[in-house]
Amino acid sequence: MAGGPAAVSFLTNIAKAAAGLGAAASLLSASLYTVDGGERAVIFDRFRGVLPETVTEGTHFLVPWLQKPYIFDIRTRPHNFSSNSGTKDLQMVNLTLRLLSRPDVDHLPTIFTSLGLEYDDKVLPSIGNEVLKAVVAQFNADQLLTERPHVSALVRDALIRRAREFNIILDDVAITHLSYGIEFSQAVEKKQVAQQEAERSKFLVAKAEQERRAAIVRAEGESESARLISEATAMAGTGLIELRRIEAAKEIAAELSRSPNVAYIPAGDNGKMLLGLNAAGFGR
Repeated sequence: MAGGPAAVSFLTNIAKAAAGLGAAASLLSASLYTVDGGERAVIFDRFRGVLPETVTEGTHFLVPWLQKPYIFDIRTRPHNFSSNSGTKDLQMVNLTLRLLSRPDVDHLPTIFTSLGLEYDDKVLPSIGNEVLKAVVAQFNADQLLTERPHVSALVRDALIRRAREFNIILDDVAITHLSYGIEFSQAVEKKQVAQQEAERSKFLVAKAEQERRAAIVRAEGESESARLISEATAMAGTGLIELRRIEAAKEIAAELSRSPNVAYIPAGDNGKMLLGLNAAGFGR
């Protein structure tokens, strides 16, 4: 019987010790927080508000219930958004912008106080559209293609400057897509067709001019050839012409003799195989 109260007292002490250890472990767990790599923390104090110091990586202490940590991801993150802007010549252009952004670590308490944890989604789309519309309005639609590097540089410089006003650092800014409205695309296509037609017309004109010059040269050559033959005939008589007619007649007769469709060669005065050559003339 004496051992009963002692056992109960022992178990009670163990239970109290376990409860104390559990409370201490819970208090210790609530007093610790961890900041992982690529992150920073901002502490909110119920009495003092957001503390001005930025907490770095590692495990840190805080006062339970009185203080609460807010974790920021400080790694560079991509953002994409599109904008429909008007050009200087009143054409609508669709642009897609890609940004790589991260917060300014030294100003995280200010960012948390003014913008909160979703600072980039609140700021970047608005200033991106503002800058794109302001820059695109300075150029004509065709200049956005011919002067794209210059346009990108203007957009990048303006966006970096505007983002710094909100303590956001932009590591890269790029225009990834650019397209025009249907009306402008059709106008460009018609212009290209007109240019191609104009080039084709120029080619046809140049070709006709070359053919005209070739005809003139050919006619001059034939005229010169006729003049030379006429002069030779006047000086030497018609012997050369008669020789050419005999040679032509021989070639025709040889060709007809090889043809299976010719059975005989007509003879007599009615035969024209010698192309009007008078046999009596050969005796002269």
